[in-house]
Amino acid sequence: MRAGRHAPGYVARGKFADPWKIPFREMIPLKLRTSVSARGDNRNGAFCVQEMSVLLACMKKNEFEERHCSTQLTSFQKCVSETEAALKQKKAAARRGDLAPGEKKLSHHQVTGLLKKYPG
Repeated sequence: MRAGRHAPGYVARGKFADPWKIPFREMIPLKLRTSVSARGDNRNGAFCVQEMSVLLACMKKNEFEERHCSTQLTSFQKCVSETEAALKQKKAAARRGDLAPGEKKLSHHQVTGLLKKYPG
């Protein structure tokens, strides 16, 4: 065996101990906390990519004059405003702790609400 890497149950001086006979010592309490931290809660995705690419293609075709691409510009701005409104509404619901049916990822506010509602 290489130095520093030992098999499970290894005890000093080349002796092996049965892993089932090693006593368990509780260092910290084995229970869930009533809250979770907000780490890793920043989920920023790309929105309105299709509208932006259509707008940029039109701008490139018309030498970057906005007057020729007004319909694409309005559709892009509409998409951005709708997306911002939806994100703001979702963020407010998550902050209140409301659970959306079928939601796969929960915010830390929602998880904390569930942990307080159903303590372990």
